[in-house]
Amino acid sequence: MAQIKNIQEMTVDELNRELERGGKFVVFQYCFSIIVMTFKRGSDVYFIRANESTLKYSIGYTLLTFVFGWWGIPWGPIYTIGSLYINLTGGKDVTKEVLNSLNREQE
Repeated sequence: MAQIKNIQEMTVDELNRELERGGKFVVFQYCFSIIVMTFKRGSDVYFIRANESTLKYSIGYTLLTFVFGWWGIPWGPIYTIGSLYINLTGGKDVTKEVLNSLNREQE
């Protein structure tokens, strides 16, 4: 499994408490275009603590997309709008998938 950002030095108990309080695992999207080719990718997984803003984690991906995403025809504008929407609404919540993956690794 890929490294999860923002959980350094957290114990399993601390992580579980944060999840109970509303913490979540999220992925941000970004895209960039080169004339006729557009690439849409996801970021690493980030753990967002309860009541923590995602802005400091998503800003780089959002700016990259805003500047370099539009230029591919026809998918650049489509992927750019979708990626910006996901990032500006807090990222894609992948908590279920991460927890399922962690549970499988423990078996």
